[in-house]
Amino acid sequence: MADFVREVMTPGVVAVRPDASLVEAAQLMRAQDVGDVLVTIDQQLVGVLTDRDIALRAVADGVDPRTVSAQGVCTTKPVVIGPDEPLSAAVALMREHTVRRLPVVENGHPVGMVSLGDLAVAQDPESVLADISRADPDRWPGPAPTAR
Repeated sequence: MADFVREVMTPGVVAVRPDASLVEAAQLMRAQDVGDVLVTIDQQLVGVLTDRDIALRAVADGVDPRTVSAQGVCTTKPVVIGPDEPLSAAVALMREHTVRRLPVVENGHPVGMVSLGDLAVAQDPESVLADISRADPDRWPGPAPTAR
């Protein structure tokens, strides 16, 4: 059984520049099959942008996602965790800050992500959440719809 964040995190990060448009960020999320991207400047974390941020902080307000930057709607000063922290610390941070994902940062640089699903698989592999987290993701059934 895993004890430390390093053992369960998804290594590597998917990142965008702060000035990347929300469309660019969403396309990268789709291509990488992730629900968030890190917003970085010179490999330094400045924010986290989730698919939910795009939907609720931009699209729901009717803004043009081609003209709004990732930095404009991302969560700045995100809660982070180190790779050598115990899993219990990740659980406590997620609970305290009501987040589902934590960037894993080492020596000031993001090195991975740990999600609620990662923790479920590690700590309770027979749980429904663990089963869902292990499932293959849905794939878009063809080319993306075109704008009208």
